[in-house]
Amino acid sequence: MLVTFKTSAHADIIMFGDIAKQLLKMMGHSGTVPSAMVADEVPAALDRLRHAVEVGRADEVQKPQDNAEQAGDQQSVSLRYRALPLIELLSAAARKHSDVMWDKT
Repeated sequence: MLVTFKTSAHADIIMFGDIAKQLLKMMGHSGTVPSAMVADEVPAALDRLRHAVEVGRADEVQKPQDNAEQAGDQQSVSLRYRALPLIELLSAAARKHSDVMWDKT
C-alpha cells in the first residue's frame, strides 16, 4: 500500500504505507488511512514529529557500529530521512495555514 499526503501549500508526497503509518503515529495521530487534520492541528503535529525524529536520531548515534559490519553491503534508509518530505509538507501547510489530508494510493 502507498499513502499520498496532500495539502494546498505543497506538492503531494507519496510514501510506503508502513512508514506513513509510523510517521502518523509519531505525529500523535491514530495512523488511520484515509484521514486528515485541520490547519490548526498541523503545527503541533509537526512539532511532535520533529521531536520524535530527533529522539530517534539520538538513539541511532548511540547504537554500536558492529551491526553495520554484520549487515554487509545492505543499506537502509533511516526513518529520519524518510520523514524529511513529510516534515517539509507539514512546514509548508503550517506557514500557509492549510489542512493536510492523506489517503491510500
